[in-house]
Amino acid sequence: DPSGTFVQLRLGLAQTACRKRAPQRHCRVLENRRKPICLACYKFDTSDVPKVLDKYHNCGPSHHLAAKEIRQRDEAECRAVEEAGKGGDTLYLPGMFAFSRGLPA
Repeated sequence: DPSGTFVQLRLGLAQTACRKRAPQRHCRVLENRRKPICLACYKFDTSDVPKVLDKYHNCGPSHHLAAKEIRQRDEAECRAVEEAGKGGDTLYLPGMFAFSRGLPA
């Protein structure tokens, strides 16, 4: 895509028996616990040092009753991120434009 690189990640998280203060390499996954599904979308420009044009991320529970609505919203948000930087939809950054007050005529 000439407007930049779009990346979409979908991650499934699982709760483990490991403690936060003493991390271990091999942790047992706890059964029947929360298993949120995370979605992250990023759009980078094409410069030598890529900058983030737009981003979206959400970690919602997989057992939620409104999972279909959440999935549809996530997809719509990711499509908006993917369109960032295309055509007339340019990103405004602070300091991009400077204005000066004209003298009276």
